[in-house]
Amino acid sequence: MRVALASFQHESHSYRLPHTTAAHFHVARGAEILQRAKGTRTALGGLLAGLDEIAADVRPLVAIAAPPSGVIAGATYGELRAQLESALLRAGRVDAVALALHGAALAEGLDDVEADLCHRIRDRVGPSVPVVATFDLHGNVSQALADSLDALFPCRLYPHVDTFERGREAALRLASLREARIRPVTHVEPLPLLLPATPTTFGPGAAVNAACAEQARRAGVLDCAFFHGFPYADTPLAGASVVATADGDRELARDAARTVARSIWDMREAFRPTTLSCEEAVAQALALAGRPIVINETSDNPGGGAPGDGTHLLRELLEARADDACFGFIADPEVARRAHAAGIGALLDVALGGKSDSLHGAPLCVRAEVTTLSNGRFTPRAMLAGVEMNLGPMARLRVGGVDVLVSSRAQQTFDAEVFRMHGIDVSRRKIVALKSSHHFRAGFESLAAAILTADPPGLTTQRIETFPRARTRRPIWPLDAHAVYPR
Repeated sequence: MRVALASFQHESHSYRLPHTTAAHFHVARGAEILQRAKGTRTALGGLLAGLDEIAADVRPLVAIAAPPSGVIAGATYGELRAQLESALLRAGRVDAVALALHGAALAEGLDDVEADLCHRIRDRVGPSVPVVATFDLHGNVSQALADSLDALFPCRLYPHVDTFERGREAALRLASLREARIRPVTHVEPLPLLLPATPTTFGPGAAVNAACAEQARRAGVLDCAFFHGFPYADTPLAGASVVATADGDRELARDAARTVARSIWDMREAFRPTTLSCEEAVAQALALAGRPIVINETSDNPGGGAPGDGTHLLRELLEARADDACFGFIADPEVARRAHAAGIGALLDVALGGKSDSLHGAPLCVRAEVTTLSNGRFTPRAMLAGVEMNLGPMARLRVGGVDVLVSSRAQQTFDAEVFRMHGIDVSRRKIVALKSSHHFRAGFESLAAAILTADPPGLTTQRIETFPRARTRRPIWPLDAHAVYPR
């Protein structure tokens, strides 16, 4: 079986400026895709593993990706789409297509990037060629998207530690699709519901996954999954949804999706987040017994489109004279460059962070000692295992009682590896502060004596009702208390 393989990954934040352009994207082509993805715990890695199991003849096309950021510029999206279409054309006849997508990409004038891509692929390969795709559970997905695919495979877990498994599952499904042993039909059930970042390791996220699993056990149901949606998109598609696929029975798929959707609506109040101010979080961390106490600054999460150079939490740690603490990490290429130029042992007066905007806090004017330098390259061990991270030149600075890691590129913290490479054993620290919403839990939940969430002003705040809405469908909860889910 000749299988075309491609990826398009972008999470587009409607409130992050400027637009995302071609300079922000990396495009891997052909064999480079296989080299980068093989053996990684990613959706592409899972697709490759599954395709190898079915002895597929893989035709790698393009893997297009940029970090979460602003809406994609119209001209940039047109160029990237053309590259994917051209690569598919050059691949010649294929028996199937396997895609790794996100689900929350936006381009100027286009609310449903993934549906646009899938429709163009479908037009190129025809109705009889199976096309499957993996997704991030934070996708804002549409029925139009589902109708262009034979099957959708969103990850179910947040932190996203199951992307490999879903990729492998998607690839293995191609054989039964190719042989017409199943006739999948998919129903997308949207809810009038905007959700803040919600983990699935406990609480309502775990309860919904259990409800989806119960529906998936019904005879004839092939899959049932909960898309949390991406609340920082101001489009009519923004919001949570349940997607169910059945074998040749659209009414069964609809019933499975609506059954779970009703349960989600009934428990909507459980999704209201409980967060702390930076002052509250630091005070509680200092008072709690045990170590480490982890404080995640959820509102400046680069994994959701925030700049990663916010200073609110770090400022509070310094003002509280926190000792035996570490912060990993803050993006400031200028300070990282100065630290590398000065060398280990140097004392620097720097304006740290706060250079992207005023929302995430003003720069911190501090005197810092350079204690460790690195090239910023490492491989996570929890989520995204096997993927080499490159944060550019990094420095460990000692500011008061806090060891601050400074990177040249923004990224959320996934696990303790970024600390370890700079000589910090997080298990021995009283406070470990970081920027992430929930992915950090994959590496820290088993290590932390306690986890506290700080939510100062920022582009990925849990207070999603604070964003102005011009195009989001209304009424929608929690923006509108009178919102109703039709039963």
